[in-house]
Amino acid sequence: MARVFSGIQPSGELHIGNYLGAVKNWVAIQHQMQSVFCIVNLHAITQAYEPAQLRERTQAMALTLIAAGIDPATCILFVQSDVAEHTELQWIFNTVTPLGELERQTQFKEKSSRAGSGEVSIPAGLLNYPVLQAADILLYRADNVPVGEDQVQHLELSRVIARNWNARFKAGYFPEPQALLTPTRRIMGLDGQAKMSKSLGNTVGLLESPDEIWAKLRPAVTDPARVKKTDPGNPEVCNIFSLHRAFSPAETVTHVDAQCRSAGWGCVDCKKVLHGNMVAELVPIQARAAELRAEPKRVAAALAGGAERARELAKVTMREVRDHMGLTA
Repeated sequence: MARVFSGIQPSGELHIGNYLGAVKNWVAIQHQMQSVFCIVNLHAITQAYEPAQLRERTQAMALTLIAAGIDPATCILFVQSDVAEHTELQWIFNTVTPLGELERQTQFKEKSSRAGSGEVSIPAGLLNYPVLQAADILLYRADNVPVGEDQVQHLELSRVIARNWNARFKAGYFPEPQALLTPTRRIMGLDGQAKMSKSLGNTVGLLESPDEIWAKLRPAVTDPARVKKTDPGNPEVCNIFSLHRAFSPAETVTHVDAQCRSAGWGCVDCKKVLHGNMVAELVPIQARAAELRAEPKRVAAALAGGAERARELAKVTMREVRDHMGLTA
């Protein structure tokens, strides 16, 4: 069976952007491929953070992933730092990764530009971030990686690293992982200006109450050309319509499209229908999250079991890697 790997940063509870853009897809994939899913807390320490907060966010992310449908009995779910082989393989991959490849990475150029404009120095971890990503994937010799469009460049670097290592030490050992583009397009924030992000305050949390969700949806940006309710709209430029595509049944999406273009509905009417469909999907997730909060040992046990299964795979890879590289006696 093909193997898939994907990771998510421990930002705490999920919001609908990372739920639609990644996790909902994982829930389906776990029944189709051998799946390894990781909370990548080592990636989260390339910027300033509070240790207690990181620990809390890691636990909250694990709870929400399981509530959203990730089944630790079906897939492998674990925390990155619990498997030391990730960083061991990263160091090895550093020795076959051209510096120029790292400096060309779009995310490094963007983040280092922002960091360089202030007084904070740029950590080497920011440059080597994609090497750790490659180690995450290739440690499990994954064939496929579900990614959004913004991660395709990093995945291409993983293929380059696999190719370089294979050419030097063992032909064909590491597969060149292929992208599984997530079916949901990039989710814009409620401000309509940027990708949904907690740091920008433009998200809807997966565990927010129906009232809290409505309080965010009601003022959310729609088609800027619809100044009055009687103005016809263009759903293709409306972020609320993109959320309908994610949460509403197909027949509802078709009806919303027609009502928007004909000005049959105002934007508030459209948002009310979306709200109802969002609540219908999220309430069961919230109920499972409440159950897991009442039994925190279930989440801890799931992560411990997942780490043990991940280590079993990782140890085999690293034993073979060391042998092929002459790092064994």
